Amino acid sequence: MAAVNSQHLVDDKHLPSHEAIRLLAAVTGRSGAELRAGVLVEPRSVDLFHHLADRRASGTPLQYLEGTVSFGPIELLVDSRALIPRPETEQLWETAIGQIPLDSPFTVVDLGTGSGCLALAIAHERPRTRVVACDISPDALDLARLNAFLLDLPVEFFQGDRLSALPTALSGRIDLIVTNPPYISESEWPGLPEEVRDHEPRIALVAGDGLREFRYLASHAPSWLVSGGGLAAEIGDGQGQAILRLFSTPRWAAEIRRDLAGRERFLIARLQT
Repeated sequence: MAAVNSQHLVDDKHLPSHEAIRLLAAVTGRSGAELRAGVLVEPRSVDLFHHLADRRASGTPLQYLEGTVSFGPIELLVDSRALIPRPETEQLWETAIGQIPLDSPFTVVDLGTGSGCLALAIAHERPRTRVVACDISPDALDLARLNAFLLDLPVEFFQGDRLSALPTALSGRIDLIVTNPPYISESEWPGLPEEVRDHEPRIALVAGDGLREFRYLASHAPSWLVSGGGLAAEIGDGQGQAILRLFSTPRWAAEIRRDLAGRERFLIARLQT
C-alpha cells in the first residue's frame, strides 16, 4: 500500500471532518492544520485510522479512541476504565481551586476519582496541598495511578467504598471533599445516549434514585471534615432543591451553583463551626 494524502482520508470516511482530523492527529502526531492542508500518511497509520474510524462510527467515544483528554492544566490518559472528564467537572475543579489556599497546609480528598482528573489537576495547581483520592473500582485506580506517574504528581490513592476507603487517621482532618459521584437514577439509565450507556462505566454513572450518594455525604462527611470543612460536588440538572433539602440540617450551610449553560450543576456545602 502506498502513502495516502490526509485530505483523501478526511473526505473518505463517514465521519464529521473535525472528528476524522482528530483521529488522524492521534495516529500520525501531525497537527490539525497540517492534516487539513494535506500531508502524506504512511500505510501503517492509514490502517490504524480506518480501524479507529470504524470504531467511532459504531459509537465508541472519540476521547477513548484518541486516548487522551485535556483537563485544566493537565493532559490525562483516558479509556473505558473511567468516565471521560466533562467541561462541567472542569468547572468543579475551578470552584475547588478557589477554596484551596496557595501556601498554608490543606488536605483535599477526591471521592470517586476515576481517571484522577480532579485530584491531579488540584495537585498540579496547589503543590503544597495534600491530595488523597479513592475509588471503588481497582481498574479506575490503575488508570489514575498511571496518570499520576506520567504527570509526576504526588497524589495518595486508596481503593474501597466511598469514605470507608480512607485511612482512619484522616477522620476529622479533611479540609475539602471534592466529588463527581454517580447521580443518574436507575430509571434514567435506559434513556442515556448509546455512546455513554454502551461504553462508559455504569458504576460511575448510576446510583439508585440518583440521590443516594448525596444522602450518604450529608450524613457521613461531617465526621471526616475539620470544623468548617467544605464539600464541592457535581450534581444532576434538576436535583438542586432535593439535594439542598438533604443538607438542610444544623450541621451544614449549602448552596447550589449553575454551570456555564445555566443548569443546576454543583453543590457547595460547608460544615458549620
